[in-house]
Amino acid sequence: MIEARHLRVLRAVATTGSFSAAARELGCTQPAVSQQMKALEGSAGTPLLIRTGREMRLTQAGEALVRHASGILAGLTAAEEEVAAIAGLRAGRVRLVSFPSGSSSLVPGALAALRAAHPGTRVSLVEAEPPRSVEMLRDGDCDIALAFRYGTTGGEWDDLVERPLLRDRLIGLVPEGHRLAGSDAVTIGELADEPWIAGCPRCRRQLVEVCEASGFTPRIDFATDDYPAVIGLVGAGLGVAVLPELALESVRPKGARTVTVEPAVEREIVALTLPDLARVPAVAATLDQLSLAAAR
Repeated sequence: MIEARHLRVLRAVATTGSFSAAARELGCTQPAVSQQMKALEGSAGTPLLIRTGREMRLTQAGEALVRHASGILAGLTAAEEEVAAIAGLRAGRVRLVSFPSGSSSLVPGALAALRAAHPGTRVSLVEAEPPRSVEMLRDGDCDIALAFRYGTTGGEWDDLVERPLLRDRLIGLVPEGHRLAGSDAVTIGELADEPWIAGCPRCRRQLVEVCEASGFTPRIDFATDDYPAVIGLVGAGLGVAVLPELALESVRPKGARTVTVEPAVEREIVALTLPDLARVPAVAATLDQLSLAAAR
């Protein structure tokens, strides 16, 4: 295998015309140059230099290798500089996937802080709900997945690096004129006879489980992944809903009132990445900023 350090020695010998001059240029000893040239000829499997007295000239193979050496060494230098820039967060990219309420609440502040601290790092964002977002991470389609889960699902993310961010409580939403609109807190059972507006499939499944634990099955008249649509439907008097607190941070519930629902139901918000990606500086910096945004 031809090594870059041997190519640098060959190029110096070809440029200066002797081992001693090459040694002075490279800042090493003449025996070291001679040793590396022997190693290079051994790797190439053919002589690269012809030594006649004090004169030294390249063989045809040596000329070919010197001709390619400049491009190889230039490309290697460029690669080293690019890797150093990425390692030093002067460059790099992060592909982030997030669920909608995370995109509107946690992500903006985190990415603004990341850009201020490391303007050379570029972050792209697409939206997907778990488990699709987690599949994208495992398939190599993103570097970080912002996800959530209800309760503890053992083994679901054991192969991933988890960065816990926050606990997000579900909040009840009823029309302004609803009989429970002025209540400080209501039990889920008090909403048993109401028509329901449900959210994403994972949230919908959790709603059904919570209601069934309270002794009833909710009548779901509408289902949508769009939180503003859920709020609009409740505001129009078409039903009640429970929404994550994060979803209500960036949307004004016009025509609807929020109420605390008992028993408390929370979802865990986490940032996920692969073990190898967790060591990439730009990914680690993004995870840190997501943690800081969640703490604010």
